[in-house]
Amino acid sequence: LKVAVSCTQRLPALGDLFSISAYVYAQKPQLDIHSFEGTFTREDSDPTVHESLSIENTLWASTVVASGTVIGVVIYTGKETRSVMNTSNPKNKVGLLDLELNQLTKALFLALVALSIVMVTLQGFVGPWYRNLFRFLLLFSYIIPISLRVNLDMGKAAYGWMIMKDDNIPGTVVRTSTIPEELGRLVYLLTDKTGASPVALLYSPFRTLTQNEMIFKRLHLGTVSYGTDTMDEIQNHIISSYSQMYSQSSGNSTSSTPSRKVQSSAPKVRKTVSSRIHEAVKAIALCHNVTPVYESHAGVNGETEYAEVDQNFSDENRTYQASSPDEVALVQWTESVGLTLVNRDLTSMQLKSPGGQILTYYILQVFPFTSESKRMGIIVRDESTGEITFYMKGADVAMSTIVQYNDWLEEECGNMAREGLRTLVVAKKSLTEEQHQDFENRYNQAKLSIHDRALKVAAVVESLEREMELLCLTGVEDQLQADVRPTLEMLRNAGIKIWMLTGDKLETATCIAKSSHLVSRTQDIHIFRPVISRGEAHLELNAFRRKHDCALVISGDSLEVCLKYYEHEFVELACQCPAVVCCRCSPTQKAHIVKLLQHHTGKRTCAIGDGGNDVSMIQAADCGIGIEGKEGKQASLAADFSITQFKHIGRLLMVHGRNSYKRSAALGQFVMHRGLIISTMQAVFSSVFYFASIPLYQGFLMVGYATIYTMFPVFSLVLDQDVKPEMALLYPELYKDLTKGRSLSFKTFLIWVLISIYQGGILMYGALLLFESEFVHVVAISFTALILTELLMVALTIRTWHWLMVVAEFFSLGCYVASLAFLNEYFGIGRVSFGAFLDVAFITTVTFLWKVSAITVVSCLPLYILKYLKRKFSPPSYSKLTS
Repeated sequence: LKVAVSCTQRLPALGDLFSISAYVYAQKPQLDIHSFEGTFTREDSDPTVHESLSIENTLWASTVVASGTVIGVVIYTGKETRSVMNTSNPKNKVGLLDLELNQLTKALFLALVALSIVMVTLQGFVGPWYRNLFRFLLLFSYIIPISLRVNLDMGKAAYGWMIMKDDNIPGTVVRTSTIPEELGRLVYLLTDKTGASPVALLYSPFRTLTQNEMIFKRLHLGTVSYGTDTMDEIQNHIISSYSQMYSQSSGNSTSSTPSRKVQSSAPKVRKTVSSRIHEAVKAIALCHNVTPVYESHAGVNGETEYAEVDQNFSDENRTYQASSPDEVALVQWTESVGLTLVNRDLTSMQLKSPGGQILTYYILQVFPFTSESKRMGIIVRDESTGEITFYMKGADVAMSTIVQYNDWLEEECGNMAREGLRTLVVAKKSLTEEQHQDFENRYNQAKLSIHDRALKVAAVVESLEREMELLCLTGVEDQLQADVRPTLEMLRNAGIKIWMLTGDKLETATCIAKSSHLVSRTQDIHIFRPVISRGEAHLELNAFRRKHDCALVISGDSLEVCLKYYEHEFVELACQCPAVVCCRCSPTQKAHIVKLLQHHTGKRTCAIGDGGNDVSMIQAADCGIGIEGKEGKQASLAADFSITQFKHIGRLLMVHGRNSYKRSAALGQFVMHRGLIISTMQAVFSSVFYFASIPLYQGFLMVGYATIYTMFPVFSLVLDQDVKPEMALLYPELYKDLTKGRSLSFKTFLIWVLISIYQGGILMYGALLLFESEFVHVVAISFTALILTELLMVALTIRTWHWLMVVAEFFSLGCYVASLAFLNEYFGIGRVSFGAFLDVAFITTVTFLWKVSAITVVSCLPLYILKYLKRKFSPPSYSKLTS
């Protein structure tokens, strides 16, 4: 074996050929490395065969080798792989709630500095005032909620655990613990339908709204159309055609041979419907890259071939391997009408007729699909007749200029696209032996050329793609996933604007949008005409501006032009639409649209997809959701949340998104309230003692206050919910209130600040007034009232009780009572200065109990009354549903 690889330049299609040469030499130094440009020579046969390194003999990552053996060289590895080169570095996503809490924390810091300066000023700047300033900064430092981040992170971990344990959305995985609240703040949902391919069928498709299970629905021959209810007629035609063929045959000849000779010599003779169906079905059965695999009888040590012969191509054990499920659907359809693909290798394929005869066709050339050509072709030779035929199938935009003149192709393609079918044009061309030999010579010479190989090969193939005979037009349906329509309707009622980004043609994208109820059938749709200049874009934008409440459908090319010249105007108009469909979108455009919405609207965006081409969009969005599809887990692994079906997004947003945001908002504000109230008490205490910078509570009490005494009740807020999950799903309109951010705002923050100041003042002044004679016990008195107040405030904040909340309340209260009994030395008012310790007998007196209760009631009762009056005269929207 001599591997002929070397490189003088970097070829974009092949990678670094010099590294191939170095790799081969490192692995097999005995190999003779020649200096051919992008070719390798096999001298294991006679005569010497020269082949080019191209797409045809390249096995990409995750390739399934259905038959034969492979001797390969790694040409892409590490950073050279396409997936790595197309992947941008993911950004660190920060939730909107965290940003809002950061702003409030900054305000608290300013309040801390201001309060310290005020205390020093009232003190009169006596002595080393700057030292007192820092002492006050330390005393009031509890204004800054140090435990806020810990509580929030623990809460987010709890939300993620609840999402993954939800039996109603099985298989959901939370891959990030930083942004579960984003699920409750989304305004724009950008969803993928098929992926980035500009051709409707041949490129390996990705599905988000669809099942990725293709069903053959329509066969159109120009004058007659067959649907699912008339497929039995096609089967009858195929059976009669092959039975007539073999009944008229003598020896090795078939009836199809003279009929084809007549057609070729007299092309104007009108074919019968039976012969046209026969040609169309045979073309569909031959023009593909599908390989049948018999897995149950496939053995080892070379037993696979014998197993296939032994089982006689049993239908029960046959499965099809292909790069696209669309092609599998076509081959399965030909099997259902009687023409079955039973075997295929590199050089031939075998079809089984309805009568059980095996038809062998030799594969002379295969022209694989590329995104540039939008079509694929194959040249086969019939073993029985020796006839050479060139079959080709592809998108209508590519095939319309290749096939002979007709007056029905464009119209029928539009009709099928409006029905939501993915169209495919099939054509053929008969070749003589001389024509084929001439093509082979020119094709091989072009493949071995050193310079401009791709262009020369394309030119040779295009010389063959002329005046081809149009055989048929096929329509394949990709069914929607379960409950896509009600899920989209739920999201739309929740105030979420949905943008569908697809690679399909305009008619197909419009039909899918209607069939999925993304766009209601009675809603006006503005189809943006293709524009290529600034003037055309301006005229089309003016026409679009005159319409109101209509969905927008625009192609990727027109979108680029509008964004180039009228970015702000276009985004402003598009954001007013109830739904937007962007067809013929590339992966880069998808990510660009996400960033546009973030920049121009400032709203939270969510991107959902299931293919590798959606990764950039998922990473660019504020919240990325990946669906584990048949194409792999690339999008799922790159996303923040992974689900198994699109319908799960409804519960993920309406229930878990709502709860995560509401709970985090309440938890964050309560933690800030917890620090503010004790800082207020410290300020009152210092003011009473002539603005002395001495601490009110010992360090142990301060640590216990934020941990064992109040942590469990406060953290139990992560179990709170304002409405039941069933109610949140039944009334998705409740989600609209969340997007306004009213649960955590400067208004609610100021309310909690006023509550903290009021309660802190009442607790401290109440202890000073009621216990003036027992002032030596002020620490125990005020701290007890403070703990009781915090526990009651948690109860006031809770909307739906959980049994763990009750346990947390009583556990914290029990811990505090136990610490009063066993840690009494910490409750003295400065044991060094005054030497006073807590008297256990004092806290058991009726006087202590009723006075502490009175202070607690005065601090909490007005808030309970205000809460009752607010619910009575201005109830929130969810309370109207739960009553």
